[in-house]
Amino acid sequence: MTNSFRTLDDVDVKGKRVLVRVDLNVPMDGGKVTDATRLERIAPTITEISDKGGKVILLAHFGRPKGRDDKNSLKPVAAALADVIKKPVAFADDSVGDVAAEAVGAMKDGDILCLENTRFHSAEEKNDPAFVAELAKLGDIWVNDAFSAAHRAHASTEGLGHKLPAYAGRTMQAELDALGKALDAPTKPVIAIVGGAKVSSKIDLLENLVTKVDALVIGGGMANTFLHAQGVKVGKSLCEKDLAATALRIIDKAEASGCAIILPVDAIVAFHFAANTPSHAYGLDAIPDEGMILDVGPQSIERINSAIDDAATLVWNGPVGAFEMTPFDRGTVAGAKHAAARTKAKKLISVAGGGDTVAALNHAGVADDFSYISTAGGAFLEWMEGKPLPGVEVLKK
Repeated sequence: MTNSFRTLDDVDVKGKRVLVRVDLNVPMDGGKVTDATRLERIAPTITEISDKGGKVILLAHFGRPKGRDDKNSLKPVAAALADVIKKPVAFADDSVGDVAAEAVGAMKDGDILCLENTRFHSAEEKNDPAFVAELAKLGDIWVNDAFSAAHRAHASTEGLGHKLPAYAGRTMQAELDALGKALDAPTKPVIAIVGGAKVSSKIDLLENLVTKVDALVIGGGMANTFLHAQGVKVGKSLCEKDLAATALRIIDKAEASGCAIILPVDAIVAFHFAANTPSHAYGLDAIPDEGMILDVGPQSIERINSAIDDAATLVWNGPVGAFEMTPFDRGTVAGAKHAAARTKAKKLISVAGGGDTVAALNHAGVADDFSYISTAGGAFLEWMEGKPLPGVEVLKK
């Protein structure tokens, strides 16, 4: 897929000022980074440009500040990044203007500089042409390595691609390769597992997937809405009853597209939404009126695993039960471990993404065994929905 995008293979960075858009939106506690995954992901792009004699100028946002706010400064993140890449990372107290220009002007080939939070300027999110021009003055080329922000048409995530020669960084390249193999040009048959609480947040996703995949497993609270639409009594389970017609429309669309919809055939039911509360497996014809479906049952786990066995490619977004609470994590963990084993046996290409999904796969202890895990939230979802991503479109040859 990345044959259609410009990458670092297409440019000589030596002596160039390289504006690199990265994702530094990492979890912090007490001024310390608590999870460096995103920093580790961008390290290859930064070190490659630096080692080849490019001047690396990092652009990023942090949080949702309304103007300058020290709580959202990138300074502590830049220090944590230096620890990860084992190279010094200088810091400039602004992303444009004299402060930024002086810091860039002082750089030698191979140096790395992090500019302050681009969102301290409201013009960043407005993709203001004047602000784009100010940023563009600081660089000779622009590298986008922030797939997670590629669904936003902001100055540093998309606007710069119209002002400077634009290239995909290595993280972006890996993401586009993995996603291309998953849905755009997959090895068939393709199965998708989609879970999570609400159908309302994933209507576009489901509508797109049923036209792309051979089988779609629906789990989590979303499944209850589909079961209700088919006349199953779901007791006091989370259920968007007003979306019954939408669920039936998606089922009809799947049938017309030749996509099998796989719903739970049994469920783990409890009477309280709490960890380790007493629970039992019930058939769908016997869900108690006061009960809540909190996970798929053992027969449903077998069906999911059988569907994974039949697939050559798996795309996963969202847990199939309330995985944050034992024992309602069993369905998600069983499916994740089965997919991981098939992947390790080279029988499956497995791509997963979305915040809850990454947390669930980490919980199952198999995140490292999937073919690719996207740390992007909204961008991964919009890609699964079939929407063009501004920060990706601008990189096309």
